[in-house]
Order: sequence, then structure tokens, then C-alpha cells
Amino acid sequence: MKYYIIAGEASGDLHASNLMKELKKQDSSAQFRCWGGDLMKQQGATLVKHYRDLAFMGFIEVIANLKAILNNIKFCKKDIFNYKPDAVILVDYPGFNMRIAEFAHKAGFKVFYYISPQVWAWKESRVYKIKKFVNRMFVILPFEKEFYTKYDFEVDFVGHPLLDMIEQLPENKPVEFRKNNKIDDKPFIALLPGSRKQEIKKMLPIMLSVTSEYSDYGFLIAGAPGVEKEFYEQFTPDNNVSIVYNQTHELLRNADAAIVTSGTATLETALFELPQVVIYKGSFISYQIAKRVVDKNITKYISLVNLIMDKEIVKELIQNNLKTVNLKNELTRITENETYRQNLKNDYKLLKEKLGGAGASEKTAKLILSLI
Repeated sequence: MKYYIIAGEASGDLHASNLMKELKKQDSSAQFRCWGGDLMKQQGATLVKHYRDLAFMGFIEVIANLKAILNNIKFCKKDIFNYKPDAVILVDYPGFNMRIAEFAHKAGFKVFYYISPQVWAWKESRVYKIKKFVNRMFVILPFEKEFYTKYDFEVDFVGHPLLDMIEQLPENKPVEFRKNNKIDDKPFIALLPGSRKQEIKKMLPIMLSVTSEYSDYGFLIAGAPGVEKEFYEQFTPDNNVSIVYNQTHELLRNADAAIVTSGTATLETALFELPQVVIYKGSFISYQIAKRVVDKNITKYISLVNLIMDKEIVKELIQNNLKTVNLKNELTRITENETYRQNLKNDYKLLKEKLGGAGASEKTAKLILSLI
């Protein structure tokens, strides 16, 4: 079988690569052509475009790069038509992938969507397009199945693929991790500023604004694939801060606490049962537009952890609340208040139960093959 897979960011690259691994196990003739990243390429895919060339954040940024985006969509449609896959598999990334879904469906290709766009938060109108152009949707958050049922669209809840990733990790070796990265014996705080240069530029300085207050801790930045060390170093004159690449999971397993930019990383951090503060700040105009289009009855929170649990488990510092003093107060609480830390970890255990067991990639691969 021939598969054309589109993932537009780092988390999509991870989940798509695991799905490819399972498809190869169940389909020995599997061939892949993709838009994604290094992990998908490692699974043997022909990489058409890397996600780092596709990542535009926020309304203003999208408008500024509209010509490039439209050219990419045009090229992608032509590439799919020439490749003639047995299945087009779309992974999140809705602004781009919904346009491709419509094209692929009308061109007669089977269209599968893995990891639903957040239509439950905004743009519910997209549900009607999904019903029309997607053969099957595989969702990874427990409340999404119920959401789609309201629209008379049957989807499959397959569990969250991060559970697979954690289950497959090798044994944790904290001494080796510290030695390999030249980290001293001090406890350390993990900084996850995001995977795109735009958001790193916005998030990292505020993260670093508290480091001088915590001389008993080291600070380690999770370097994003494709973002050069020099880019981070312009923000990190402090010797108390280091950068590590391709070791985010080891970082989360061995840190004492974390400051995390809102996104999939908040859920990853929770699954490692690591106390965290969630932060986010967009451009003023993008934020004002978002405030007006997001359904506040459904989306009371920005982090996946709080959305899934439907209550505030982790502190969110968003937009005007994202100030050094607020960040310092919450970081002190998650590093020094043992009762608070333990309550967080107890809530994290309940979160894991809600997400179901491991096996999302395997279940999705089986379902795709049964539907082709």
C-alpha cells in the first residue's frame, strides 16, 4: 500500500512516525511519502517538505505568509495526485490539512484524519467539512468522541499516542544523563519554550527572567529539532542555563519542575508526573481575535492537562498574566510546597486513567488497513 501522510509540527512528526512503524508491521508492502520531520524520514518515508518550513503561528503571521502557504497547498495537491496513494493520512495541522482533505476526497482518495483538529474549541463549522471529506477520524482525547456524536459523526477513540511513547522508553539513567550533558549535582528546572522560532523568541526570555532567583537550581532548555544552538544562546548569557537536544524525555524524567509553553508538551510533562507551570503569549492582535472566536463554554483552559480533567490542575499564565512576578510565585510553589507537588502528581495519575491504555498507534494502523 502507498500512504501519503501530512504532519505540520514536531508533535505530529512524533505521532505520525509511530503510526508508520505500526503500519509497516501490519503491511509489509507499505510505502510512504510525507510532509513532516526527521522521525518520519527515519521510518523510511520520502520527505517532501519539513515541518520547520511550514510553521506559521497566529493570525497575523499566517496572513503575512499567505502566499507561501497557498503555494505549498497547490504543490501538495499536485504531489498527491501524481503519487496516487491508497490512503491520505492527515495528522492534526487543520488550516492546511482541511484543504487537502477536501481536494483528496474529491479526487477519489481515501482520507483518514489522525488527531482531530480542535474544532471543539473553535471553528465548529469544520465538523461539517470533516463529515463530508474525511472517511474516518481517529481521536486521542476522551471527550472528542462524545463531541462528534453530537454531530452524528462516528469517530474512533484510540487513546493517546504519548502513552505508547512513554511505555517504550528505555530505563532512566539519571547519572548517565547528567554526565553526558555535563550537569552538576544541583536539582534542575526544565524549560520547554516550544518548537518554532517565533514562539521560542516570545516564551524563552520570560522563562529566563526568573533564573537569577533560583541559584540552588540549574536550568535546562529542551532544544527543538532544527533550531540551532546559536539561536538559543542569544537569550542565555547566564551560565546557570544549558541547552540539550533530542533528550526531552530524559529531561522531563530527571527534572524537579518545568516551565512549559502551552501545547502537547504540557501533556507530556504531566504524563511524566512532573510539576509544571504552563505559559503562553501571542501577539496582541492574534490574542484579541482568538478571544472572540474561541468558545469559552467548551474551552475554559489553554493546556491539554486542564482541558482533559475539566478543572485547573496546572497553573496557566496567559497573555497579561504572564509576568515575571507571577511566574516566580508559581515556580516557588511547585518547587517548595511538597503538599502541592503531591496533589499535582495525584491528579496526573487520574489524568492517565482518563486517557485510556497504550496502543493508539497499533489500533489506528489496524483500523486504517481494515478500511482501505
